[in-house]
Amino acid sequence: MELLTILNHCHRHRGFVYQHARFGPDKNSIEVDVRPREGSAAVCSGCHQPAAGYDHLPERCFEFIPLWGFLVFLLYRMRRVDCRNCGVVVEEVPWGDGKHQLTRAYMLFLARWARKLSWKETAEAFHTSWDQVCDAVEYVVGWGLEHRTLEPIRAIGVDEIQYAKGHKYLTLVYQIDQGLTRLLWVGKERTIESFQGFFTVIGEPLAAQIEFVCSDMWQPYLDVIRQKCSQALHILDRFHIVAKMNQALDDVRAAESRKMAQDGHQPLLKKTRWCVLKRKENLTAQQKFRLRDLLRYNLQTVRAYLLKEDFQQFWEYNSPTWAGMFLDFWCQQTMRSRIAPMKKIARTLRAHRELLLNYFKARKQISGGVVEGLNNKAKVTMRRSYGFRTFRILELALYHSLGKLPEPELTHEFF
Repeated sequence: MELLTILNHCHRHRGFVYQHARFGPDKNSIEVDVRPREGSAAVCSGCHQPAAGYDHLPERCFEFIPLWGFLVFLLYRMRRVDCRNCGVVVEEVPWGDGKHQLTRAYMLFLARWARKLSWKETAEAFHTSWDQVCDAVEYVVGWGLEHRTLEPIRAIGVDEIQYAKGHKYLTLVYQIDQGLTRLLWVGKERTIESFQGFFTVIGEPLAAQIEFVCSDMWQPYLDVIRQKCSQALHILDRFHIVAKMNQALDDVRAAESRKMAQDGHQPLLKKTRWCVLKRKENLTAQQKFRLRDLLRYNLQTVRAYLLKEDFQQFWEYNSPTWAGMFLDFWCQQTMRSRIAPMKKIARTLRAHRELLLNYFKARKQISGGVVEGLNNKAKVTMRRSYGFRTFRILELALYHSLGKLPEPELTHEFF
């Protein structure tokens, strides 16, 4: 039978032979008897050394990759071995791992499909259960985390994303080297302890090799980075700076719009939110005309908008010296504007002046854009499964999708 030829080819020289394939009782599955090759010794599952057979356990059923629409099961009576080093233990078999009911090939097969489809869709496509797909992903992720190589890590980025209602966040640490971006660490909650857990995992020698760190302006992140990576160039995330400035501008617009409505003035700021928040090149034709009309008036919103647009020149500099001079001038002009939200932004930028200029010292090669892109992929992973109920399952899914973990090698590729 062709199935037996495939199985014997996949596990040749492993001390086992596949024989007597037959249909199962339900006629929707195929059962294959597995026997040890004549004269082959058992292998200890503890030290992986040959050992003398002790006795046989009851027959176990291992689920293999479905073929031709049939479920495939391997039937084998596991031998117990009397090992000099480990004592009496169950033998090691090439197709299985521990007490898993799925074969290694099938777990890797399901895990690869679970990276493309949702876990539920994967289970339905291959006539298995969600729990089996979860076990497969857990096995592959666990093997990958155990065998992954962390060094060298040149640049990292840290950020948080919300994963459940009630302000529940994950702390995510990524490697953002040129040519290699991957998830390194998933920490529960947005706390100092969760971020410090990453440095505990990689150790001080590897942390000392990090050259660039990208983060937002949250003070606990700044403190941990200063403590653990004092020699690294710390770069503030450009995305968060622009987001804070847009939030300040929106606060100015909302407050002035309410005041004009209370005073009975013409609603000049009605439906202008995206006109002032969007970038010029992204405005629609109607929004461009609306913005042009708005700029004719001497409003706080207009002055705040012009300050925000002027600040975009900051990112065009190449020299840290000239960028610093522009930043100082912009902050000085903003502090004279008498617009409270914009003045608050100016004070924040002044307080983080050196970290802002590190973006130019790194020659613009490291930015938070990569981190935001990876965050979007993480959100897609969570959205595709309509939310995971536990942190453990969510952690597995994120490592599986973004970790770029190594996978166990098989003698034959089925996918």
